[in-house]
Amino acid sequence: MLTIAKDIVARVHYTGTLHETGEIFDSTQGRDPLSFLVGHKKMIPGFERELSGAKEGDNVVFTLSPEDAYGPIIEDAIQQVPKDMFGQINAEVGMILMSDIGPFKVLEVSDNTIKVDFNHALAGKTLTFDVIVVEVREATPEEILHGHAHGPGGVVHTEEEKDSECKGDGCC
Repeated sequence: MLTIAKDIVARVHYTGTLHETGEIFDSTQGRDPLSFLVGHKKMIPGFERELSGAKEGDNVVFTLSPEDAYGPIIEDAIQQVPKDMFGQINAEVGMILMSDIGPFKVLEVSDNTIKVDFNHALAGKTLTFDVIVVEVREATPEEILHGHAHGPGGVVHTEEEKDSECKGDGCC
């Protein structure tokens, strides 16, 4: 029986909670299972490590420190930005906005500046996952080449994406 390891596609149902409060931050309940190609850095590091060796039908519960999840809070990622950089946007505390370097959260708004946080929303948090392994299968050569799972719960390529990814190696 296959177990979760590098270059294996795993399909899992999971519920992620904040360890300190038990608050659910994400879950696949009511959705298709999550599919991912193991060992290709598409998942947070501890998630794959803790599922390593699990097989179809296993229920694995584990807790990850910030370093094994979304990292510690980086103080340099919290910045004061001139308010005029927001143009017509009426920024309010708690808003999540997008920039060229990714999403950020508005922490404070003053007359001339806006304090923003570019850290991931789960940075600095200890996370607990309850995972049920739905399926474990060999990855196809195309999945390994592309670095992600295809099909249900994974990536479904459009014809345009297939054309742009095709490297003339016969995989597309």
